Amino acid sequence: MTATAPSHDTDDPAHAPDAIGPETSAIEVGAFSPADLAADHAMASIAGSVRFLLEMTPVNADDARAAFLAHPDADPVFEYRELDVDPDVLDAQVAALPLDQVADATLAALLRNRQREMTLRVEMLRARNTPDFLQLSIAHYGAVLPELVTRAEDMLDRLPSGRLEHDSVGAVEFLAAAKAEIEHYRSIDPDVGIHAEIRDDVSGILVDGNTLLISSNAAVAGPRVNALLQHEVGTHLVTQVNGLAQPIRMLGTGLAHYDETQEGLAVLAEIACGGLTASRLRQLAARVVAVHSLVSGATFVETHRVLTGHGLPAGSAYGIAMRVHRAGGFTKDAIYLRGVLELLQHVAAGGVLDLFFLGKFSIQDLPLVEDLAARGLLAPARIMPRYLAEPEAADRLQSAAHAGDLVTLVNA
Repeated sequence: MTATAPSHDTDDPAHAPDAIGPETSAIEVGAFSPADLAADHAMASIAGSVRFLLEMTPVNADDARAAFLAHPDADPVFEYRELDVDPDVLDAQVAALPLDQVADATLAALLRNRQREMTLRVEMLRARNTPDFLQLSIAHYGAVLPELVTRAEDMLDRLPSGRLEHDSVGAVEFLAAAKAEIEHYRSIDPDVGIHAEIRDDVSGILVDGNTLLISSNAAVAGPRVNALLQHEVGTHLVTQVNGLAQPIRMLGTGLAHYDETQEGLAVLAEIACGGLTASRLRQLAARVVAVHSLVSGATFVETHRVLTGHGLPAGSAYGIAMRVHRAGGFTKDAIYLRGVLELLQHVAAGGVLDLFFLGKFSIQDLPLVEDLAARGLLAPARIMPRYLAEPEAADRLQSAAHAGDLVTLVNA
């Protein structure tokens, strides 16, 4: 969701763990043409005006949860906020972007890909909570291939089932922890503009732009608090700060198909800080199974039964089914497991992660971002994730990359 001089509690990139990447020196920022930057900034302004995840999230998810768990034989009815933007106006703005004037070939490719994706997202906004939405979601986030489903089902078969974690932290306590985490980054760069707040109109915990939104009904398992902070603040907000500090502002709002790599990077943060629990891995696998159920034509009730059949508690199964069935069928949740597996393959093959902290982009666009960095067109990171300062972080990432089996990793 929703950007850096390297920190590790210092500004010296030479102290970065070896598993994250080689030593880097400050990059002397080159210059794009005014027309290049005008097109990028215009696109970033439009993209930043759309609160996409909030538009897809029911405002009555918590109330519907209580009703459904009391009578789990009828699909819940979700309600949504009024759209903040007019899709027709947004469509015209996207079509009018002056991309023909972009001279830099690499930047032009990145922006055109994002323009196509923005057009698809406009169609998703139009189709929200209609039968047309699901196919648009599949087009956006990609099909869930049988290999991934089989892998997810195998994880669910082998991971412990039932309620694994009993102590939890409420919204107020988690907000305090989030604010303390944000203050760590402000101690490095006082101008870091990220925030956290409790909201009554969101479900769970998510990042929207530069703000961590916490549901007033949120409950986070005690062993998961730090991992969730590294996921949301240490990844989504850090890359937002770093991305907006780039000459290319779209690295802050997100280039095409950034979601999968961004969520994969956030799960890597959970691994690196030692916070990937069996319960969390089961959740990621269950999301894939739930998306597969949805795409196969299952109702909410049927998806819920599939999940409880895999040993998930009824409340946890509701949360996953809600995320997947919202808005008419939102397939985004399959990308968490797919994204982290792809990044682990990248690390196992000798790939480094340093550039991924400069903003939000897809691993498929890494060669293009590398080209920009090699030409001195990107700025150094303002901040780097706090977890990278932990001595064990690099070893944990290398172990995960070469384990080949995350179930074995969390059981160990």
